[in-house]
Amino acid sequence: MPSHRPVLCEETVTLLTGCADVALGAKSGAVEGVYVDATFGRGGHTRRLLEVLGRDSRVIGIDRDPVAVAAGQALAASEPRLVVVHGRFSELGAVLAGLGIEFVQGVMMDLGVSSPQLDEAERGFSFRFDGPLDMRMDTSAGPTAAEWIDAASEQEIARVLREYGEERHARRIAAAIVAARPIRTTRELVEVVRAAQPRGTPGKHDATRAFQAIRMAVNDELAEITGGLAAAFAHLLPGGRLAVISFHSLEDRLVKQFFRTCSTPPALPRRLPVRGDAGRAEARIVSAGVTASAAEIADNPRARSARLRVLERLRLSEQAA
Repeated sequence: MPSHRPVLCEETVTLLTGCADVALGAKSGAVEGVYVDATFGRGGHTRRLLEVLGRDSRVIGIDRDPVAVAAGQALAASEPRLVVVHGRFSELGAVLAGLGIEFVQGVMMDLGVSSPQLDEAERGFSFRFDGPLDMRMDTSAGPTAAEWIDAASEQEIARVLREYGEERHARRIAAAIVAARPIRTTRELVEVVRAAQPRGTPGKHDATRAFQAIRMAVNDELAEITGGLAAAFAHLLPGGRLAVISFHSLEDRLVKQFFRTCSTPPALPRRLPVRGDAGRAEARIVSAGVTASAAEIADNPRARSARLRVLERLRLSEQAA
């Protein structure tokens, strides 16, 4: 199995837990509580979090990828503070309810596709390898990318390429994809996309935007992010934090807008009496965007585009301040 290095790991655990010295916390088990890793992956962030947490704490791992869930359950077999559940992060509320948990101290999300998914040719996520055109994060449900391409209209494919991939040549590529159907492998899709473009983009593979767009459509990623953010915030205790790592502008824009909404007091009617707490924000932004250091980027190029944002639910006393 390819190695997986979690992005912005120290920064995420530090800001999620509020533990100023993570190294010290790892020695003392200084932090207690229930935390959720809503995108467990291969458990890199969770492992570091468990080093900081005390023995009475719990971590709930959620992932929609059955392979990731199997890896997590193998770890949980020797770690009694961890439980890993198969599900989408938009289903966080139902997962917690099934475990008898109402509120948690923190939730972290590492959005997008994971390194193991990209590195396994049979998953069909990457244009670097030839493999079946699958792209499903959950291989047990839903249409594959090949099936989505077969069923989608030319107009729908163009819309997805334009909105999710910010592809300038969306119409040309969509027409070429429809003309070439059925497309069954990643290599076939790369060749179709490359041939449809009048010119390439310096520094980027010709199929980067198309693969991103189709993957996001197949997995309904933007709707998942919207639902996941709302579910996570709804289950935070006062003082609890939500930490989200995004990798491209569409993801980050949703996170930024959600955080801004939660941290902005509601608009109140002028010249009408209101309750004293009616104009108070529910949360504060702890971090507006942490990026990887030059050293981390050199060690793990995937970190180059990562951005970490952190939101904290305010306590009643802080709302009143």
